[in-house]
Amino acid sequence: MEKMTSKIRSAQLLIFIFLYCLTFVSQGFSQKSPKLIAPGEKVVKLADGFAFTEGPAVDSKGNVYFTDQPNNKIHIWTTEGKLETFLENSGRANGLYFDLNGNLLACADMDNQLWSITIADTSHTILVLNYNDKTLNGPNDLWVRPDGGIYFTDPLYVRPYWLRSSEMEQDGEHVYFLSPDRKTLSRVADDLVKPNGIIGTPDGKKLYVADIGANKTYAYDIQRDGSLKNKKLFAELGSDGMTIDQKGNIYLTGKGVTVFNDQGIQIEHIKVDAGWTANVCFGGTDMNTLFITASQYLYSLKMKVKGVR
Repeated sequence: MEKMTSKIRSAQLLIFIFLYCLTFVSQGFSQKSPKLIAPGEKVVKLADGFAFTEGPAVDSKGNVYFTDQPNNKIHIWTTEGKLETFLENSGRANGLYFDLNGNLLACADMDNQLWSITIADTSHTILVLNYNDKTLNGPNDLWVRPDGGIYFTDPLYVRPYWLRSSEMEQDGEHVYFLSPDRKTLSRVADDLVKPNGIIGTPDGKKLYVADIGANKTYAYDIQRDGSLKNKKLFAELGSDGMTIDQKGNIYLTGKGVTVFNDQGIQIEHIKVDAGWTANVCFGGTDMNTLFITASQYLYSLKMKVKGVR
């Protein structure tokens, strides 16, 4: 009987220790994993019926512009929750970003160009035609640093609607920098397989570039002249699109949205009910709504953190 009692007490002690350790680990994990999503909020489908959504970008008021590349259109999801068509014949625009003057910059993939679109009348100016007198592969995504300089990726994705040759004229798929005065185009990264998503920090000191071809994302130190130094592996994950929040967390896309802190540690994963999640940005009047372009859909998710313009 005493042996039986001893065994029961030993078993109870082991159970107590197990539960204590489990509670400790759970508390430690919750402390290390910040809550990014607003309490009780879930991913909401805002609109569908598109061919393939891409390139969300937020204006100064919080309206979100995004592209439907195969259908050659740019749409707006307004702060009032309305869907509007901003531009047809958009140059098959892919990535979008607003510059310091409120113009909408667009990676116009149709003719391998970078456009600046005036919001008031939807007219556009071609900022980039080629590099070293050779056609670009197809500008894909971009980011504008605080002084107005523009970084953009130039992978090759052969499109069925191209009227031009699909042969690559450049010697690879690279990252470029257009100077703030928009007079000088420089190649700043030439050792990537297929650069795609790109985003920088609000202070203009660090640039993140996703090499979707190698399934990796890298961080660079930005130099005053636009060049990049100190390339470091940031995450063992590539990405189609990227954004950043006020805490410096980086949001990568593909199979849903995966969030890393500024040290490259994964802290969140957001499931999205779509075959492919292309891109993300923060928007809304308070900049605390994450907008997600995924396949034929536009989604949103209320967050506890805010994005940066």
